[in-house]
Amino acid sequence: MHKIIAITGASSGIGLATALKFAELGWIVYAGTRNVVRDQEQYTEVSNLHFMEMEVTDPASMNTAFSEIEAKHGHLDVLLCNAGFGFLRALGQATFEEIQAVFDTNVYGVMHTIRAGLPLLRKSDSAHLIATTSVGGLVGQPFNEIYCAAKFAVEGLLESLATYYKPAFGIDVTLVEPGAIATNFNATVLGHVQKTGGILEDDYKPIITQYLDAFSKRNSVPQTSESVADVVVKLVTEMDPKPLRLRTSEQAEAFVQYKVNQDPTGLAGVLNTRKLHLGM
Repeated sequence: MHKIIAITGASSGIGLATALKFAELGWIVYAGTRNVVRDQEQYTEVSNLHFMEMEVTDPASMNTAFSEIEAKHGHLDVLLCNAGFGFLRALGQATFEEIQAVFDTNVYGVMHTIRAGLPLLRKSDSAHLIATTSVGGLVGQPFNEIYCAAKFAVEGLLESLATYYKPAFGIDVTLVEPGAIATNFNATVLGHVQKTGGILEDDYKPIITQYLDAFSKRNSVPQTSESVADVVVKLVTEMDPKPLRLRTSEQAEAFVQYKVNQDPTGLAGVLNTRKLHLGM
């Protein structure tokens, strides 16, 4: 029987690369996008890859998508919450509308996705819930405070779910934490800066200029989407037990070392919390 995976934010970048790799392995893949016709036509030759409208900021859209999966298969084995976007502005510079947009997609979008997909995951005999976060979900960074706050929220959400989803529902939970990625994600972030006035002429300018220069030098050879997808495939198909947290490169691992040295995978902490609160 074919395994089934649903991936949000799968029209490009990590989501698309992961969708293609699972399709190549023979999985039935439902790839979330806002442009179904365009993406399906581009990958029409890829067997088992089905693009589906998944607007994560709209609960009705997510409920419709998972209802279709349920009607066809009755269950879902893996749910990868991958939709998200970066944001580079100081808290004192960002508008409320910009802040809200970051949280609508990066936080509430994950919640809407899990709420819609959970009933199908519970019907699988080997379910796995995964969310793409970032090293920015563990370590705060200058001028990324709004983005990091959103990713910290997702980390807290899934860490909490991990304390009981496995023993209660048989669902493994993992946070995938890349560092800098060679995708249009970074281009989108910097593009947004340009479209909203570029580097503003204010007190933040010298610091943000310094930050961007250091970021470019430090990440001159960023990780590819395909290599992150390879990590996700290995996570799903080979790793046992499943880690709570999984960095996708040596660079990402080094970046968060001061936060994770005592418990690199996060599993020890989850098991301790589970025992403390639930006696499981």
